[in-house]
Amino acid sequence: MKRDSFDYEQVLECAEGRMFGKDFTTLPLPGMLLIDRIPEVNDTGGKYKKGEVRAELDMKPDMWFFKCHFKGDPVMPGSLGLDALWQLVGFYLAWVGHRGRGRALGVKGVKFRGQILPSARLVSYHVHIKRVIAGKLTMGIADGILSVDGREIYAAEGMTVGLFTSTEGF
Repeated sequence: MKRDSFDYEQVLECAEGRMFGKDFTTLPLPGMLLIDRIPEVNDTGGKYKKGEVRAELDMKPDMWFFKCHFKGDPVMPGSLGLDALWQLVGFYLAWVGHRGRGRALGVKGVKFRGQILPSARLVSYHVHIKRVIAGKLTMGIADGILSVDGREIYAAEGMTVGLFTSTEGF
């Protein structure tokens, strides 16, 4: 039976390539790893009933991006939140057994309705899998929501992640 939740140590196992194996995508290492735990992953839930991933990040006012984005006006870059959602689509593809190195391929649209400040306590991610295509290239297509302290502030539609056996020509 597959594990359906992951604590920080297990998330690090994935980032270090020890969770799924050497032929599978990984999460990034700390610094770019924007996930502290994955309380839920399944292949039947979500808005489209094709799978979902829920994850969380505990915010700390001394996180690296607050020091450089922006001077005197610290805010987490919106691109980092979007990247975390893409990371979770790649994680889902490995979790269901697809091999390859994950790469973000695009997003249909993103709406920002708020910001993440150093005073934030918890960032929550919810990814709704729309479709998994497994052929010469494996792709996952999903929608995602990012919430801060319970308030939805980003919505991403049509996030696409591909898995590649070789990234040399990409």
